[in-house]
Amino acid sequence: MIRRRFPAAQRALLGAAIALTLAACAAPPRLAPPTLTERAPMSAPPGQTAAWPAADWWQRYQDPTLDTLIRRALADAPALAQAQARLALAQAAVAAQAADAGVLVAASASVQRQRISEHGLFPVRFLGFTWYSQADLGAQLQYDLDWWGKHRAAIAAAAGQARAAAAEAEQARLTIATAVAQLYFGWQADQARLALADQAVQAQQRLLTLARARAAQGLDGSDAVHGAEAALAAAERARRGLAASADGRRIALAALLGVAPDALPPLQPRPLPTPAAGVPEDASLGLLARRPDILASRWRVEAAVQDVAAARAAFFPDLSLKALVGLSSIDLGRLLTAGSRVALLQPALSLPLFDAGRLRAAYGIRRAQLDAAVADYHASVVQAAREVQQQALTVAQLADEAAQQAAALAAAQALQANAEARARAGLGDDRSRAQAALALLQAQDAATVLAAARLTADIALIQSLGGGDVDASPRSSAPQDATSP
Repeated sequence: MIRRRFPAAQRALLGAAIALTLAACAAPPRLAPPTLTERAPMSAPPGQTAAWPAADWWQRYQDPTLDTLIRRALADAPALAQAQARLALAQAAVAAQAADAGVLVAASASVQRQRISEHGLFPVRFLGFTWYSQADLGAQLQYDLDWWGKHRAAIAAAAGQARAAAAEAEQARLTIATAVAQLYFGWQADQARLALADQAVQAQQRLLTLARARAAQGLDGSDAVHGAEAALAAAERARRGLAASADGRRIALAALLGVAPDALPPLQPRPLPTPAAGVPEDASLGLLARRPDILASRWRVEAAVQDVAAARAAFFPDLSLKALVGLSSIDLGRLLTAGSRVALLQPALSLPLFDAGRLRAAYGIRRAQLDAAVADYHASVVQAAREVQQQALTVAQLADEAAQQAAALAAAQALQANAEARARAGLGDDRSRAQAALALLQAQDAATVLAAARLTADIALIQSLGGGDVDASPRSSAPQDATSP
């Protein structure tokens, strides 16, 4: 029955088309899912386990001024605005890809007035007119059936890039928040050291006064006076350096917030808080889901997988549907009558047969980009693990140094108390008291430097752990091979 309906030539043509279609579907390479590590190569140091940082981790320091600074920085920082702009661009790309894959419906209307050449293909004497009008009114529908998932893969790739941009924006927020905290506590440390430097300058001035008095009485030589003058100059120079450091930190804080230094909230000296940092027990697992830079790398892998899928889908036939309904007439008075109706239904099949290797070259580029994204992801995981363990080691070392420094500070306080007691008993002079006071001030300055270093390490550890919660985890690391026939 079928052979009677289709002549031999048509059957041969149909068979050839089917064979070419099957050959085209067999040509593309298979898409192998990339293997991504699920653990960071690290282990938590013993005795330092702690909970993951909270989303507002800076509130653990209980400093309202710091809260205000970070809140304003996260709202108005120029660097964060750049990250948000990149995120908006990536989200717009997702919308553009989705729009390209959707149904296109367009309406058109046109009216034209044209004169026919008297020496053209159709002479005017046969047509009976020289001028004529043409009016068209219609609607067109166009849709790509996307059987092999090329558009779906492109949309998924754009969505992956958007999620990577969101993770990068979160990384920018973390970087800004930690930078604000570091600068703020650096300024607080400078203020505490400035107060000690003022006392050191006063003690050196007392020692210089005593040296000059003793030299005038012939009890000491001029070398003692020159030594006291040099010590006073060094103390004043150190104080100026601390004041310049504090001013520099204010300028840097203002730059982070995008305001002038005078527009900063009032900064008042406060005692430095004592950090209590540690590494969570599940850091090797949780780090991959919490660090924004790792999440961004993971989403770039997801986007690259979908780009490969889209490049693979280009090997398959492309089937689209086009439909047109409307009205067309050279007589404007009859445009809206039933006789002016026009209609078109046009299915179209596009089958790549020979392209001089363009499809395979494009696929190779996408596959190489996927391999590079996977390599970047693994490198970012290793780097994150190294940073966490290095910062945890620094925190532990500084904690040990703090215990030793506390002992040194207690000894300096005892020496200063003994010097005061001897002076009250008439067994010592003012030089001993001033020197003991200087020794205590130096021990207090060293303790302040160490306290600031511990805060710096604490904040750096929080940053290496990814800061607070990040809601940007990939739902799946396996590629979606939507192009399988």
